[in-house]
Amino acid sequence: MNTDLQIMKYRESLIKFAKRYTVTQAARRYKVNRQYIYRWMKRYDGTLKSLQDKSRRPHSHPNAHTLSEIKLIKDMRRRNPKDGLVIFWVKLRQRGYRRHVSSLYRVMKRFDIQLNQKKKRKYKPKKYVQMTYPGERLQIDTKDVPSKCLPNGQKLYQFTAIDEFTRLRYIYFYEDKSSYSANKFLNRVLDYFPFPIKEVRTDNGPEYTKRLSNTLDPKPTLFEQTLAKHGINHDYIKPYTPRHNGKVERSHRKDNERFYETHNFIDLKDLRGEGKKYLRSYNNFPMSPHNWLSPKEFYGKYLAKCILTYCIFK
Repeated sequence: MNTDLQIMKYRESLIKFAKRYTVTQAARRYKVNRQYIYRWMKRYDGTLKSLQDKSRRPHSHPNAHTLSEIKLIKDMRRRNPKDGLVIFWVKLRQRGYRRHVSSLYRVMKRFDIQLNQKKKRKYKPKKYVQMTYPGERLQIDTKDVPSKCLPNGQKLYQFTAIDEFTRLRYIYFYEDKSSYSANKFLNRVLDYFPFPIKEVRTDNGPEYTKRLSNTLDPKPTLFEQTLAKHGINHDYIKPYTPRHNGKVERSHRKDNERFYETHNFIDLKDLRGEGKKYLRSYNNFPMSPHNWLSPKEFYGKYLAKCILTYCIFK
C-alpha cells in the first residue's frame, strides 16, 4: 500500500476514535498530543483527501521578483518579441533591471513568456549510394585487439577489409598499425578477394594517409603508393565521422560479440590462427541484408546470375 495512503487512513481512524470517545483517550491510545488531533479534526471534511499533507513550499521569497519587475519584463517583451535572452536582458538592465540573466530566464519560463530560442537543425544524413557489383568499393579500418584477450599488457591490432556489395570480409593481425603493416595488409587483400577492386575507403589514420599531418607537403604513404600502383581510387571519410565507414565499423562490433568475448590468445601466432577460423565462419554466416544468405552464398548467386545473363545475350 502507498505510504501516504496509510498515513491518511491512520489519521482517519484517530479522528473517528476521538469522536467516539474523547480526544484525551485518543491521544493516550495513539501516543500523540491533543493539538495534533484537534488540528486534523478541524481539517477533516469526511474525505481521505482532506487528511493529505499539504505542500510546505513557501508562498513567497524575500528575493523574489517584484510585481513592478514582472510588469517591466512583460511590457519589454511585448515590444521586443524577437530578441534573444542575453540581448533582452541587456535592454532590461538599461531600464533599471538588476537581476541576473539566469533569474530572468526562470521568470520567463514561469510566466510562459516566449524565449524565441533557435531550433537546432536536425541532422540529415546523406543518401547512401548502394554498390552494384563486387569490388566497387572496399572499406578498410584498424581495430585494437581488446587487452582482456591478451597476456601481460601486449598490444596487437586487427586490420579489416569488407566489400560493400557482397559483405565478403578479410582480417589479419599485426604487432603495430604502421603504414608498413597497412601496406602488407593491402597486398594480402588484393590476393584474397576474387574480383578486381575499383575503390578503397579508409579513415584519415596515419597508417593510411598523411594528408592531415602538420607537414606542408606530405608524401604518399606506402599504402597510398600501392593503391596508385594498381590503379585503385582512395576515398577518405570526413574526419571524426566513423559512420561514413559504417559497414566495417559494424563488423567490428560483431567481432567483439562473437570472437573476442569468448577467446583468449597466447601470442600473435595464436591470434592469427584463431582469426583464420573465425573469418571462415564469418563469411559463411547468413545475414539479413542478403535475405539470410551468407556473403559467400550471395557472391556465388551473383556470379551464377552474371553467367546466365552472358549466355542468354551471347
